[in-house]
Amino acid sequence: MIYGAHIVVFTKDWIADGNFFRDVLEFPYVDAGNDRLFFALPPLEAGFHDADKNGPHELYLVCDDIQAEIQKLAAKGVACSEAQDQGWGILTRIKLPGGGELGLYQPRHPSVLTPPSK
Repeated sequence: MIYGAHIVVFTKDWIADGNFFRDVLEFPYVDAGNDRLFFALPPLEAGFHDADKNGPHELYLVCDDIQAEIQKLAAKGVACSEAQDQGWGILTRIKLPGGGELGLYQPRHPSVLTPPSK
């Protein structure tokens, strides 16, 4: 029985990026040993898009109010790129401490995900 999925974020500074997920995004986690933090992420949907070649894969966090999330992150000292209307949703990028980026978007497309009630 498949009961979950595991994603890997490749980074030049896995400790700093793990601390970011723990301290800034406040995702629940376990220490798997040797400071390797594994995080419980919000519910996930997978989408497949056409491309000229396979991979790399991308990770996007989904929100119901992108401006509110940008403000929450700014209050924690995290800068986001300017929010861009992509048609299918509004997208910003968060710079991770290790140098990589993480997408954050407010979808406008149908989704299997249901935002939690406020």
